[in-house]
Amino acid sequence: MTQTTMAALPPSPVGVRLGLRENRAQFVLLVVVTAAVGALVGLERTTVPLIGTEVFGLAGNLAVFSFIIAFGLAKALTNLAAGALTSRFRRRQLLLAGWLIGVPVPFTLAWAPSWWWIVAANALLGINQGLTWSMTVNMKIDLVGPARRGLATGLNEAAGYVSVGVTALLTGYLASHYGLRPAPELIGAVFVAAGLALSLSVRDTAAHLALELARHPTPEGGPAGRPSFGETFARTSWRDRSLRGASQAGLVNNLNDGLTWGVFPLLFADHGLGIAAIGLIKGLYPLLWGIGQIPAGHLADRIGRRPLIVSGMLLQAAALLSALALLDRPLLAGVVSAIGLGLGTALVYPALIASVSDHAHPAWRAHALGTYRFWRDIGYAAGALVAGVLADALGLDVTVLAAATLTAASGLFAARWMTDRPRT
Repeated sequence: MTQTTMAALPPSPVGVRLGLRENRAQFVLLVVVTAAVGALVGLERTTVPLIGTEVFGLAGNLAVFSFIIAFGLAKALTNLAAGALTSRFRRRQLLLAGWLIGVPVPFTLAWAPSWWWIVAANALLGINQGLTWSMTVNMKIDLVGPARRGLATGLNEAAGYVSVGVTALLTGYLASHYGLRPAPELIGAVFVAAGLALSLSVRDTAAHLALELARHPTPEGGPAGRPSFGETFARTSWRDRSLRGASQAGLVNNLNDGLTWGVFPLLFADHGLGIAAIGLIKGLYPLLWGIGQIPAGHLADRIGRRPLIVSGMLLQAAALLSALALLDRPLLAGVVSAIGLGLGTALVYPALIASVSDHAHPAWRAHALGTYRFWRDIGYAAGALVAGVLADALGLDVTVLAAATLTAASGLFAARWMTDRPRT
């Protein structure tokens, strides 16, 4: 954040306080907004890979997974830009812009005349998710202050990913009764309308950020020494060991999520499961991911971030291996792997965001979070690309094995690089 922007922040008015209880009304409103954000992306978890193969007749796995690549690239770049845009625009303005960009998505998914319209809709969805989810995270962190970041991010991510899971279950049910299109996708119009309407009621958190800045020690070098966007990117990506550890863990976490997003519907369909059963598997994973983040976020505030991140990555690796080990009983394989992936990701997600917040000064925290979320969501594109190439060359089983190996290695890197910083 530049000196000019810092000076432009409003002084903290009388009555503004940091804390979850002190700001519970706005916090709860932002939780509901995040639920609408997650519900919109949940439209795609069950049906879109099958739309590619059954509606548009795509034969190559890489072609099918191209929608995830478009989504991941757009979301990652938007996350990175969102951190910089907070220096010019208020959080609330960016939140509203994200919802407006998401308006065409459900209609395009429902009636796209070709596969490339689906890919384009996913680029818009990535921008929508990058702006809306980034702003709800930043605004909640602004409201609660440093002491409860783990719980705040846990509640935020829980709301989003429970919605992803519920919507994945719902779209699987609708698709099994009414077909892959348009009924499952059109419920997204309700989520967009609700998210936009609720976001109009959200108050900006600039005064809360100003209050935290006033209480926080000046960053290294004094006001003139606040890092530039490029310096923050370098620090978050590789110069700071803990931030580097968080960034790589976030990338690999979403790499295996992006990979299973595309691979699991095709893998389990190949082994005889119907769309309702696939919807159960694809819904159970983010449901547990979401619900588990509330206790995981609280635990991260009590015992530290690093133990949850390392154990969560290793649990995800074991879950991917279980999908292969039990594949002769595909429903059991899907359920067991979904449980392991959901719980493992629940441990990792709020702890990573809280760890980045711990190691970043409030003056450049939004930039650091944007950089972290850039690397994290590049994982979607990387996972889809790796899945497409490996699946076309070596098959879906080898693809899942590769994801398990990368995830275990990432957990070990996190154990080596990351440290916990006392929170004041």
